[in-house]
Amino acid sequence: MTQPLRLGIAGLGTVGTGVVKILRQKANLLSARCGRPVVITAVSARSKGKDRGVSLAGYAWEDDPVALARRDDVDVFVELMGGSEGPARDATEAAIAAGKDVVTANKALLALHGQALAEMAEEAAHVIRFEAAVAGGIPVIKSLTEGLAGNEISRVMGVMNGTCNYILTRMEDAGLPYDEVFAEADALGYLEADPNLDVGGIDAGHKLSLLSAIAFGTRVDFEAVELEGIQKLSIEDIRTAASMGYRIKLLGVAQMTGRGLEQRMSPCLVPANSPLGQLEGGTNMVVLEGDAVGQIVLRGAGAGEGPTASAVLSDVIEIARGSRISTFGQPAAGLEQARPARASAPAQYYLRMVLTDKPGAMAKIATVLGESGISIDRMRQTRHDSAHAPVVIVTHKTSRDSLDTALSGFAATGVVESDPVAIRIETV
Repeated sequence: MTQPLRLGIAGLGTVGTGVVKILRQKANLLSARCGRPVVITAVSARSKGKDRGVSLAGYAWEDDPVALARRDDVDVFVELMGGSEGPARDATEAAIAAGKDVVTANKALLALHGQALAEMAEEAAHVIRFEAAVAGGIPVIKSLTEGLAGNEISRVMGVMNGTCNYILTRMEDAGLPYDEVFAEADALGYLEADPNLDVGGIDAGHKLSLLSAIAFGTRVDFEAVELEGIQKLSIEDIRTAASMGYRIKLLGVAQMTGRGLEQRMSPCLVPANSPLGQLEGGTNMVVLEGDAVGQIVLRGAGAGEGPTASAVLSDVIEIARGSRISTFGQPAAGLEQARPARASAPAQYYLRMVLTDKPGAMAKIATVLGESGISIDRMRQTRHDSAHAPVVIVTHKTSRDSLDTALSGFAATGVVESDPVAIRIETV
């Protein structure tokens, strides 16, 4: 009889509990698909006595995840604790040193330490798999490392944070301001303990940096991702975008150019009738573009017990079947550091600002734009009172550098009352 693959699971939150449930409910199916049994031998979590809605009978318990990682009766260490430092990093390093393969859902750990961990694992002839770290149940990692391995990838793009997509679509559907929807999302438990990880674009930026490394054969470089969150967006932005045939999404874009690797995670206007524009609620979508295959669109649940546990199990099954793919699709030791680059392709931009309502104010703004080499495609004035004049401008295509020059110039005019909001209009 083939020897079972023995798992040690560290972290029994939503995802860890989901993995236990699937393994208990579908043991025979998984065994048939793997050609060998897959069993849990030991687990670790913060609280042993917590009611998780699933039996842990028959599993050894370890209070310390590092001790779990070193157990002789564990073949694969499944890290579902989260966090880029502390127990998650210590236990993952301990597992590799002890001769284990690793499955993780921890995007922060890999975004910050993935290169070192990958080199450590591959030097010891072990693997790290992380399908669940990016886009929940969507099999985007396997699509890049396997399904599209014969392609030169030109662009990776997508909505990778369900919480932000929920907030933006809820604002539009209900006509509610950002602060009110943010509070609603927090009450529903959608936000991380540090909400800035979600609304500041950090969580999605971690994911984008991992996809970039695989897509372009480079070292993970989260520090080079240009990050801008959704905190400055108003219901007026949502409504104005809709009136022009657009929707606003927190959009990640990565592409290799002659200037280097562009990686940006920021709010963008996308056509309302595009696949990304039609994305609702907490759903994620990743768009992959290859020279041979063209454009591939992957859509699905970006979080939750079932979808993320499904992704974890896909990695476990891959290991059980004997697959030994390098962490980022190519041997980690041979990956090179990409030169970071800002977006160079010209694009239209949406600008919103509040001007002092006095003669010549708009003329001063137009002058700054003209001196920066930017022409106006259309302009509208929204709500107006005796002292303030909110204005929305859509530019013709321009470079980000030219736009930044204009944004800096606005401050010197003396007619702009708050920091302007600038949003790229993305072609998808």
